[in-house]
Amino acid sequence: MKEGPDIARIAALIGDPARANMLAALSDGRALTASELASEAGVTKQTASSHLARLTDGSLLAFESQGRHRYFRLANEDVGHALEALMGLAATRGRPRTRVGPKDPALRHARVCYGHLAGEMGVALFNGLARRRWISMDEGDIDVTSAGQRAFNAFGLDMEALAGLKRPLCRPCLDWSERRHHLAGSLGQSLFERFTKLGWARKEKDTRVVRFTPKGEQAFAVWLR
Repeated sequence: MKEGPDIARIAALIGDPARANMLAALSDGRALTASELASEAGVTKQTASSHLARLTDGSLLAFESQGRHRYFRLANEDVGHALEALMGLAATRGRPRTRVGPKDPALRHARVCYGHLAGEMGVALFNGLARRRWISMDEGDIDVTSAGQRAFNAFGLDMEALAGLKRPLCRPCLDWSERRHHLAGSLGQSLFERFTKLGWARKEKDTRVVRFTPKGEQAFAVWLR
């Protein structure tokens, strides 16, 4: 590719299996140490350090130091969106992964994608907000309607504060398992945090899986009815 962004360089960084596993482990928005990421990738700490240096130099990861440890996270939300899109592409191409298990259906039902809700429940959220006309979508851009502003404030969100953040308020994110959009941006993250605060759902430790309680899933459906 002689013109435009250098996608080959980024693709090469993501394309290594160990680095891909590291990026996937961080796609729920967590920050992990090099040792934890080495375990996720199945490589030695020395090899992990080399991979992490390349991903950081390539602006796919950022880190912060705390005591003797460095904590790595995805550089920004754009990296998370790119990974979600690649997961969707990979799901329809080539052979499936050999390591499958009971968490796979759970991941498809509800999971975290860079801090917001994805999977079947994430798509249901997006569709419900659109159906209630709390958000509107025009040529790929999402806006919160005046009715949405009132509804989200009543639900316990501070919409004025969210609108003042540098991060986009609303973004569509193509869900890898559903092939439809779920809601990203600061609104998507704040809604997920609200669901967990209300006890409707919780994130399963050390995974991307989100578990809704039966009462929580019912309350979620009633709220979007």
